[in-house]
Amino acid sequence: MTSRLVALCFDANDPVRLARFWAAALDWIVDEATIDDVVELVPTDGTRFRLDFCRVPESKAGKNRIHLDLTSSSLEDQNSTVEKLVALGARHIDVGQGPDDEHVVLADPEGNELCVIEPGNSFLATCGRFGSITCDGTPQVGHFWSEALGWPLVWDQDEETAIRAPDRTGPFITWGPPLRPKPGKNRLHLDIAPVDGADQSSEVDRLVALGARRIDIGQGDVEWVVLADPDDNEFCVLRPQ
Repeated sequence: MTSRLVALCFDANDPVRLARFWAAALDWIVDEATIDDVVELVPTDGTRFRLDFCRVPESKAGKNRIHLDLTSSSLEDQNSTVEKLVALGARHIDVGQGPDDEHVVLADPEGNELCVIEPGNSFLATCGRFGSITCDGTPQVGHFWSEALGWPLVWDQDEETAIRAPDRTGPFITWGPPLRPKPGKNRLHLDIAPVDGADQSSEVDRLVALGARRIDIGQGDVEWVVLADPDDNEFCVLRPQ
């Protein structure tokens, strides 16, 4: 029994603007029929989950535990990508990267960190533009998500873990130190749903047995179940889809 990754969700003060920024960054498509308090971004590169941008009143506070890494095919491509994103509302930021680091760190229009990775990165060589969902975290949480999604571990050493869909489509999900204290609810989280005929309740029980726990973030009476993974990151278990 496993779950399917349905969406990576962003909290957003202006979900339409943020969705359009990331559509341009990834060359994905905004589902115009969803433009409301939740805007969906549809992949064009074989990735098997979408990005959702969900309206919230709170502004970002502190550094995110989760950010996206974008690949580049050449130095020219890296530079032009950075220039395009800045023109769309991104800005250069300093998160402690050194002067010799070759990746470029930006913040999107709502302050969410992202990296444009230098060309020649061998780990991301088989990815398209969307290279990785990159997370602060422990090896334990990488093992948890490998079991939760049925995605094999493709890296597990030096306190870093990485998983990828079994068919090697879409980005990696990676975890590594340091695991900083959370300033509050994560700005990005995963939505998953049970597959293989499992019901929501049974899948929640399985995930709790793997190390998750039920949490209350003020969700009220909703159709999904909110859990936290072993590193205390929120995620949602939807009904089977």
